[in-house]
Amino acid sequence: MKEENMTAKQLVNTIVEGIQEKKGTNIAILDLTELDNTICQYFVICDGDSNTHVDAVANSVDDYVRKHAGEKPNHTEGFTNAEWILLDYFDVIVHVFQRSQREFYNLENLWADAERTDIENLF
Repeated sequence: MKEENMTAKQLVNTIVEGIQEKKGTNIAILDLTELDNTICQYFVICDGDSNTHVDAVANSVDDYVRKHAGEKPNHTEGFTNAEWILLDYFDVIVHVFQRSQREFYNLENLWADAERTDIENLF
C-alpha cells in the first residue's frame, strides 16, 4: 500500500518498523529540521550485534520501506563489510551500525544540537 506524498516523518516511522522487524536495537531519531545546512531532515540510527545482524536489519529496512511506502533508497553504502550500512532516502538517512562502530563515530554527539527521540526496544 503506497501512500502518495509520504512525509519525511511518516517515512521515519516506516523505517523504524523495518528496523524492529529484525530486532535492531538502540534506535535513535535525530530531527535535523531546525538546524542550518543539513543534508537531510532526519537521521535514523540503530545498531546490531554482528555483521550478519547489521546486514539483516538494513535489508529489512529496504524491503519494508519498499513494501509499505513504495520508496527505495537513492543510495546505499557499507553492505560489503556490514559494520556501518547507510541507506539514503533523500529526506531521511538511515545508519545501521555494529555497536563498536557506532560508539567510535558517535553521530549522536556530532549532531548534538538535533532533537533526539529514542525508541524503546520491543524485546
